[in-house]
Amino acid sequence: MRKEDKNVIIEQLTTTLKEYPHFYLTDIEALNAAKTSNLRRECFKREVKLVVVKNTLLKKALDSVDGDFSPLDVALKGSTAVMFSHLANVPARLIKDFTKDAKKGEELKPKLKAAYVQESFYIGAEHLDALVNIKSKNELIADVVALLQSPAKNVISALQSSGQTILGILKTLEER
Repeated sequence: MRKEDKNVIIEQLTTTLKEYPHFYLTDIEALNAAKTSNLRRECFKREVKLVVVKNTLLKKALDSVDGDFSPLDVALKGSTAVMFSHLANVPARLIKDFTKDAKKGEELKPKLKAAYVQESFYIGAEHLDALVNIKSKNELIADVVALLQSPAKNVISALQSSGQTILGILKTLEER
C-alpha cells in the first residue's frame, strides 16, 4: 500500500474517531462470508459503523486524536474490526446477540478485544456483560424521571383510595 493511501485511511479513521464517542475493537477473522454479511446488516440496522482496519493505521489514527489511547495497544494484535457507535451499549448487545447462537466448543466471533466507552477503557472479552448493562443518557434520564414521579403517584393513589374507602363506609352505614 502506498504512503498516500495510508495517509488517507488514517485521516478517515481520525475523522470517524472524532465523530463517534464510543468504539469497540473486535475480532471477526473466522467468520465466513454469510455470517460477515449478517453482522454488517445488523450493524447497519442498529446504526453501528463497522470498519475492518490495519492495527498500525488505527494506532496512528488514535495517536492523532486528543487523549491517551495507549491502554488499547494491548488489543491491537491480529485481525481487528472497529465498531463505532453513538450509543454506549449497542455494539455490546449486538456482539452478545450475534454470539448467543454459537455451538458449544466453537469460538465466539465476533469477539470483543477492547472497548472505549464513556471515556473508559475495557480490555478483554470478560467485560462484555458489563458493557451490555451500561445505560445510555436517555435511559438514565428516564430512570430519574420515573423516580421523581413515584412519590407524587403514591400520594395521588393514596388520596384516591382513601376517598373511595370513606365513600364505602358511608354507603355501608347508610344501608344499615
